[in-house]
Amino acid sequence: MALNWVWIGFFTIAFVTAAVRWALGDGDIFPALLAAMFTAARSGFEISLGLAGAMALWLGLMRVGERAGMVELLARAAGPLLRRLFPGVPQGHPAQGAMTMNFSANLLGLDNAATPLGLTAMRELQSLHTGPRDTASDAQIMFVVMNTAGLTLIPTSVIAIRQSVAVQQGLGAGFNAADIFLPTLLVTFIALIAGVLAVGICQRLPLWRPRLLLPLAAVSGLLGAAVWALGRLPAEQASRIAGTLGAAVILGIVMLFILAGAVRRINVYDAFIDGAKEGFGVAVQIIPYLVAILVAIGVFRAAGCMDALLAAVGAGVAALGWNTDFLPALPVGLMRVLSGAGARGLMVDVMQAHGVDSFAARLAAVMQGSAETTFYVLAVYFGSVGVKHTRHALACALFADAVGLAAAIAVGYAMLR
Repeated sequence: MALNWVWIGFFTIAFVTAAVRWALGDGDIFPALLAAMFTAARSGFEISLGLAGAMALWLGLMRVGERAGMVELLARAAGPLLRRLFPGVPQGHPAQGAMTMNFSANLLGLDNAATPLGLTAMRELQSLHTGPRDTASDAQIMFVVMNTAGLTLIPTSVIAIRQSVAVQQGLGAGFNAADIFLPTLLVTFIALIAGVLAVGICQRLPLWRPRLLLPLAAVSGLLGAAVWALGRLPAEQASRIAGTLGAAVILGIVMLFILAGAVRRINVYDAFIDGAKEGFGVAVQIIPYLVAILVAIGVFRAAGCMDALLAAVGAGVAALGWNTDFLPALPVGLMRVLSGAGARGLMVDVMQAHGVDSFAARLAAVMQGSAETTFYVLAVYFGSVGVKHTRHALACALFADAVGLAAAIAVGYAMLR
């Protein structure tokens, strides 16, 4: 529903602005809007088709990892940590298994598997709920907020879109679509910690115990050290190292999936084919969504509204003495809370307007890859069990989103600029 009003608003504001400019003597404004509309529609179609090959590749590889037992392995590894975050869930209860499988699937980018597992976990948590049936339990709130943080090891769709746009812009083999890997992982980890802390404070959970803090401190220390080390290097060198590291880690995970499948004696090739078959369907499925949002953004930009909006925000930021290079990417981070499709369209628009290898485009990709569609997740997960009163879930989720957005900007300046 939110995206409906956003879409209507883009067109309405653009048309009213164009009418005012026409009345003031700009006779070319309406033809410009019409041209922008058709250009954006064609661009959305071309990008979606270019995405088919990359999505087939990633979905095929992820299916191999799923059948090789990597999701199950991650679930077993995450079990001890989740027991401390969900004290109301008994050891060995089906809810615990569904939650760990859901988080593991999200970590590997298996969206199609993660959502059913998440809905199963919500139903299992509902069976443990002793309060009013239409009111969220503490465990359900923690689970949903952790999902809205969107912790993902490999932002596959964002990498695939970057590669598709790079091909469209004629960039050669030297373009590294995976150079956002480390910044994205760092930002989404910070958002996850912020969400967990917010819920933990609201629920008065004992989060300060060493068994919980030590693993988090270790991971935070490693990521912080990486950012500090890269931040001391020249921007071009830091970007190159981060990109090389991201590509190496992703290729290492691919080899791990393949070797794990070979050890378990599954047919790796057939598993890849089964997953890859979904790639074209996914690419075709997003065509109408991408075309819709790109057309709306196209007329909004052609009318001069986007420039006016960014100029107004930029004036306020500049008045504070801050650098304004992040402003073109900011709408992506704000839209991500409302709509994944809308944020995806804004991200593509930034890539096309500024170049896919620009600072603004890479920052937009980090914002897109390090967050989840908060309102959608809350609606689907709570709606699946008939919960109407979500208590502090929305506030904690939005706090995590705000921290993640600020972290994306800070990490972007440290690692991508």
